[in-house]
Amino acid sequence: MSTVPGDLDTDRQPPLSVPLWHFVVALVFLLTGAVLGVTDALGVAPGLARLAHLHLLLVGFVCLTIAGAMTQFVPVWSGTTLHSRRLAQAQLWLVVGGLLGLVAAFLSGRVAMLPPFGALLLVGFWTFAYNVGRTLARTRPLDVTERHFAAALGFFLTLTPLGLTLATDFVTPVFVGTGVSRGGVVAAHATLAVFGAVLTTVFGALYQLVPMFGQTGLRGVDHALQRFETVVYPAGVVVLAVGRLVASAPLARLGAVLLLAGFLAFVVVLGRLLLDARTDRSPMLVRYALLAPAALAWALLAAPAWLRDPLAATGRFGAPGTAHLLALLLLFVLLGTLYHVVPFLVWIHRYSDRLGFEDVPLIDDLYDGRLATTDLVLVAGGGALLVAGDAFAHPLLTLGGGLALFGGLSVFAANLLLVLWRHAPDSLRRDARDPARD
Repeated sequence: MSTVPGDLDTDRQPPLSVPLWHFVVALVFLLTGAVLGVTDALGVAPGLARLAHLHLLLVGFVCLTIAGAMTQFVPVWSGTTLHSRRLAQAQLWLVVGGLLGLVAAFLSGRVAMLPPFGALLLVGFWTFAYNVGRTLARTRPLDVTERHFAAALGFFLTLTPLGLTLATDFVTPVFVGTGVSRGGVVAAHATLAVFGAVLTTVFGALYQLVPMFGQTGLRGVDHALQRFETVVYPAGVVVLAVGRLVASAPLARLGAVLLLAGFLAFVVVLGRLLLDARTDRSPMLVRYALLAPAALAWALLAAPAWLRDPLAATGRFGAPGTAHLLALLLLFVLLGTLYHVVPFLVWIHRYSDRLGFEDVPLIDDLYDGRLATTDLVLVAGGGALLVAGDAFAHPLLTLGGGLALFGGLSVFAANLLLVLWRHAPDSLRRDARDPARD
């Protein structure tokens, strides 16, 4: 983790400001969503606070982080150039504008604002999908990471019109006489978002990141499991989403079986890769190591619930009461990844040209290790309290977990922002010597 992989063509990446703006804005949404979650737990949040909280975290933090990471690393990993830097900048502000309007509408109860801001959000994500899709189209044949990213882009293109339809339905009835209900569309939208766009991206990224920075590789049955997951998991997401959309329990149950089978195959491959890792402990690999048992626990709990009733609203994200467990899983992935990606990008732009001519810090020296340990304890502990609060329906556990989690996320954000402030204070300004180009 302290070295730079030698096979990455970092000359193909966009200007440093492009991904960093995505990550910084995503951190702001993360903290805002966490605050809103705590106020909602206290019962003092206004309007449709749950929807605002969910969209701030899922769209604002998770999806913006994914958009920034894909925009940065698809050209690097695929050995090609980004289709358009201007579109990469535009996608961020389109999504930000749409999300801010959506959240304001949820909290104020002014539902007439939802359709126009939902449309803006759709345009932002379609801009992102088009830009990265055109970049991937230059790569043949697609490797396992690129195939996952291509599938995730397809999920982004599908879930956003459903979201816009739901936003419109707040103002004008949309589903009368269509054969589908609002609940079915909500379930399909959520399935495509969390299990489609987000987790498919996560799987693809980890297939690249864990071998790269753990200095390990697939062996034996791992290859077969990876091929199985690559086909079965996305198919399961589609079938589950369609089954929920049309309220067909048998179809949704088949989708759930396929999704969980692919999910478990990935967990086995990930666990074996982590056990074989030959590098020192780092915030990235430690969080990935916590991800594996959390993912296994979620899947084992989800299986009986989904087999029994895959259409239940309480089981939309797995077994009833496990939504926070799934959220913790995503946090481990994203926080661990950002702990390497942000210092890595800063190191490449600030120190790589000096290597061999003067003493330069290692990548892992750019962040504060004590703060990283502190946020790990608070995030893991707070997440565990939230999971326990769900399991025992105990509001004090939920509140305490939310407060601890917010503290951990604040420390995490401060640690990464300190990296920028100390080592690349001008990193958020586009370098005039490297203008955006198409």
